[in-house]
Amino acid sequence: MPTEKKAKVIDNLEKVFSRCSIGILTDYRGLTANEMTSLRRRLKESGIDYKVVKNTLARIAAKRVGREELVSLFDGPLAVAFGYGNISLPAKALADYIQASKSAMSIRGGFLPNRLLTSADIITLSSLPSTEVLISRVLAGMQKPIVALVGNLSAPLQGIIGVLQARINQLKGG
Repeated sequence: MPTEKKAKVIDNLEKVFSRCSIGILTDYRGLTANEMTSLRRRLKESGIDYKVVKNTLARIAAKRVGREELVSLFDGPLAVAFGYGNISLPAKALADYIQASKSAMSIRGGFLPNRLLTSADIITLSSLPSTEVLISRVLAGMQKPIVALVGNLSAPLQGIIGVLQARINQLKGG
């Protein structure tokens, strides 16, 4: 590949490293061309870029962006899934694909803007509930004490109302 093409690849990787919210490194060996195309299509539908990268060019791009910690990750044949937004979405998509297709592909690790991730971290991310579910759980947790307080405050009033109603019924009947 001519130097000009390599420079374009490095520039593209620099942009991706700067923009992405998560990168997940996978060992794609053992996948057929059809399986790779299917995986790329599936990930693209979720807004995830999946690229086979040349390690040397990826190391250069990581250094240029100031992400020196990423240099050690690029070793051996690998492809990277780049996510832009919800960090659990790419992890879920890859884990689901690996489980559904029973492919030989494996997750080697990954990175966030501020830290490196192990393959175990990626698996943990893939098992997290969606953002909407987490938000609803937090809101339900915030609402629960308020509902309990209202119930406890209204209980004595309910008791007084019950006693008064019983007295009214007693006076009507007697």
